[in-house]
Amino acid sequence: MSASNLALTLDLIARAHPEPVADDATALHLLTDDELRPGLASAVGGKPGPADEIWVFAYGSLMWQPEFAVAERRIGLVRGFHRRFCLLQRRFRGTVERPGFVLALDRGGTCKGVAFRLAGTDPMATLMPVWRREMKGNGYASRWLPVETECGVVHALAFIVNRLGDRYAGRLSEPEIAEKIAAACGHLGPSAEYLLRTAQACAELGIRDRHLTRLQALVAERLRGCDA
Repeated sequence: MSASNLALTLDLIARAHPEPVADDATALHLLTDDELRPGLASAVGGKPGPADEIWVFAYGSLMWQPEFAVAERRIGLVRGFHRRFCLLQRRFRGTVERPGFVLALDRGGTCKGVAFRLAGTDPMATLMPVWRREMKGNGYASRWLPVETECGVVHALAFIVNRLGDRYAGRLSEPEIAEKIAAACGHLGPSAEYLLRTAQACAELGIRDRHLTRLQALVAERLRGCDA
């Protein structure tokens, strides 16, 4: 399916959520850089592979909004984890009353995404921007995973779901996930937009993901019902 043929559209989302909601800083505690550094140092200390090569595996918003300098990118496959909307978002693209979802890697299966080689040789300085972005909300754990690419295997930092955290939703059905995504909007915009951007990125890269395909159709159906 091409990006232009996706059932979910920005126009449909905008009609259901014409305005972002006000930010609620109390909805999600964010860790400071001082609180984040020990975890990053521990991750860097366990980094496999060449010391001067720093890779990050992207499977969600990092694919379409990396926000770091990229030296190289490769389509890659991770085994043992799959992409799933299983992390509740009570801020940014949802609220406490109507939480949305963001993606995480959860156990089992495989996931095709993008391996980015970051521009920089100092792991702490190079990784802090992406570490801050992904880890400040205490929803993820980090792991260095082997990523299979056409040019060989690289070891990339990946963000997997923190199953012990209160944001982990467990194994909800896709209709249940779609209901929350369709209803949720935060100060950064609707949860459905996050889904759409990710589905578009996958389509443009030739990545097929049935979970995303089914969800964008289910969310579109619900948004059309709201629009009727």
